[in-house]
Amino acid sequence: MLAAFTFNTAENLPVGLLELLSKSLRVSVSEVGLLVTGYGLTVAVTSLPLAHVMRAVPRRHVLTGLLAALVVSSLVAALATSYWLLLAARLLTALAQALFWAVMGPVAVGLFAPEVRGRVVGALSVAGSLALVVGVPAGTWLGRRSDWAVPVAMLAALGLVSLVTIAVLLPTSPPEEEQAAYGTSPDARRFGTVLAAGTLSATGAFAGYTYIEKFLGEVSGFSPSTVNILFVAFGLACLAGVSITGALLDHFPRAALTTAIATQAVGMLGLYVAGTDAVAAVVFLVLMGAALGPVFMTTQNAMLHCAPGRTDIALAANSGAYNAGIAAGAALGGLILPLADARGTFLTGGLLTTCACAVLLGGRLHRTPLEPGLRTTLSDSRSRDTA
Repeated sequence: MLAAFTFNTAENLPVGLLELLSKSLRVSVSEVGLLVTGYGLTVAVTSLPLAHVMRAVPRRHVLTGLLAALVVSSLVAALATSYWLLLAARLLTALAQALFWAVMGPVAVGLFAPEVRGRVVGALSVAGSLALVVGVPAGTWLGRRSDWAVPVAMLAALGLVSLVTIAVLLPTSPPEEEQAAYGTSPDARRFGTVLAAGTLSATGAFAGYTYIEKFLGEVSGFSPSTVNILFVAFGLACLAGVSITGALLDHFPRAALTTAIATQAVGMLGLYVAGTDAVAAVVFLVLMGAALGPVFMTTQNAMLHCAPGRTDIALAANSGAYNAGIAAGAALGGLILPLADARGTFLTGGLLTTCACAVLLGGRLHRTPLEPGLRTTLSDSRSRDTA
């Protein structure tokens, strides 16, 4: 949980430090936004290949190595004096995170019975959501009162604590023997639908969220100190959404995913339409925050059930696709920003998220049970993989 918190904080911290990084490194705000784009693109491209290459390595060894990479890259980033060195350090962190989300899920849920996996995923997601509630706001506050490198260095300390804890306490076992190594209800059609919807939702979310600081300041008219408070409110909404969704996830897995994506669409389109009004901006910002965490959490939970093969491969595909959406969204927002200001990024994001809702609806309309022959093929595949 601490590792999840640290990785999520590392991923999103530049969002709160856009202006500081821009001035310190003497680059544009859009170029700083590329720190998010490059991060997401790296995770998107490398998640699946890394999961495949490391599929036979004991999970304790893998997680220890990933956290070591997080510690080193955070220290390098904190000491960076140029934009390109900072970008290189973030790409190393992204490589570690690319495999982290694929490995962490099966390790954690494998300790519990299948019927409570949703609650386990929810608990892990709460830790990740705390990055938005505590990590990014605290890092933003600390960076504005000292230097942006200070909160980045703090990530190395948190990563070191996680590394030591996992290296000492996590049991070592072959990955294919873990209880959550395979999906409970393999369904290739459902797998594809969730993957597409999650990618579209991530693209939409980060087309706007990457530039939320600029939106709240220029469109809604909030002062910098108020924006920092709104970051906390956004994170609290995300935490509440994850907590509530996690409690219901085992009972309503499909409805939870649809509700989360629909809520995100309403929040983003509401910000576009009424974001110039301070009260309305806060309301729709909270709605968007309440959906952002649950979207990824519910797609991850779906992969643990519908994975057509190994769950770590399915989770890697989901993480890669979601982060491809993050990269595409941040890049798309950067292109739209000089043409249609920050409001335009939220209109685009809201429309893309609406398309994600349509994909889920289409998947339900064309839903068919898994054919017996495919079940047999998947069963044989599992046996060969285990052998």
